[in-house]
Amino acid sequence: MPAVPRFASALNRSVPAARPGEFRPLVLGPLSVWPPVVLAPMAGVTNYPFRSLCRAFGAGLYVSEMITARGFLEGNARTRLLASSGADERPRSVQVYGSDPDVMGEMARRLSGEGVHHIDMNFGCPAPKITRHGGGSAIPLKPRLMARLVRAAVRGAGSVPVTVKVRKGIHDGLLTYRDAGRVAEEEGAAAIGLHARTAAQLYAGDADWSAIAALKAAVRIPVLGNGDVWECWDALRMLRATGCDGVIVGRGCLRRPWLFAELAAVFDGREPAPQPRLGEIAAIMRDHAERLMAFFGPARGIRQMRKWCLWYTSGFHGAAQLRADLIRIESPDEMLGLLARLDRDEPFPPDALRQSRSKGSHTQEVRLPDGYLAARDDDSPPPPVEDAAGWDAALAGG
Repeated sequence: MPAVPRFASALNRSVPAARPGEFRPLVLGPLSVWPPVVLAPMAGVTNYPFRSLCRAFGAGLYVSEMITARGFLEGNARTRLLASSGADERPRSVQVYGSDPDVMGEMARRLSGEGVHHIDMNFGCPAPKITRHGGGSAIPLKPRLMARLVRAAVRGAGSVPVTVKVRKGIHDGLLTYRDAGRVAEEEGAAAIGLHARTAAQLYAGDADWSAIAALKAAVRIPVLGNGDVWECWDALRMLRATGCDGVIVGRGCLRRPWLFAELAAVFDGREPAPQPRLGEIAAIMRDHAERLMAFFGPARGIRQMRKWCLWYTSGFHGAAQLRADLIRIESPDEMLGLLARLDRDEPFPPDALRQSRSKGSHTQEVRLPDGYLAARDDDSPPPPVEDAAGWDAALAGG
């Protein structure tokens, strides 16, 4: 019987699956992660329902939406909900944001005490409301401040591994990722993840995998590469090209949670299964909707499902005509009734394989506090922000 043609972009049609022993598990303190794949924290996306859905397809490390240290310690209900988990989630991973070392240390201590198995620190948020106050991706511009934050989190976490996530820098003329790698290593971080774009790039253009290779050559701790892993084959190409220790998968899985099954296959040396047809995707959508409703409650859960309906169905014939109805669904049955108008046997559209369904392609001029670059040796945290609600909202979008 002839082999089934590989469903892949032209870039990946001849990429070989992993050879036996070619790659090793990702080791983070006491954790051993195989395949060496991490779900990127994404606001409004990587809540427990989506993490559990991805985990059903394949093993790896699945990180929560970013939560703020201040909101967590103050008992904010939304923050606490997003940090929560289920009994089946092992290892449990939470990404945190904070700019005050004392607060970060206490949050790490609390999370460790609540049974979290991995803590990731976000130093890459490019949102203007954050950077203009000296937070997010502005923090690596001050290595001594970043060192205090990582040191506090590592001490607070105890035996729980702490990793950090950064971007290349502010823009191509102001790169900070090598300094960030040095700080992470010196202060006891278990690994560093690099989104190989600058804060000015946001999500535009191609990720610079050469920066991942440069960081790997500069540090002894594990390096995780992030950027442009749309297909399972991209993960293999990234590891082979850069020598990094694992990959972080972000936008590539938004409409294809089964990407994690494909990643498990190719890291084990196998060709992945064929792409699901629309009827199979409809069943995945129902599962996703039910998970959201069980976690957030029926009304809020089905509202969250509306954006997923657009992502899952984009590119299928006739789906564009259903958009106005899909964004108003009130139940899974209504969703499935709309999908029944489409051809259940239609295969997944090849043109959609490398399309982002979430972020735009624009860039920005990164805003920093007045005089910020003249005081890069300063290790004092940014001053408290009065508009706490706006601050948290900006982080949620970044």
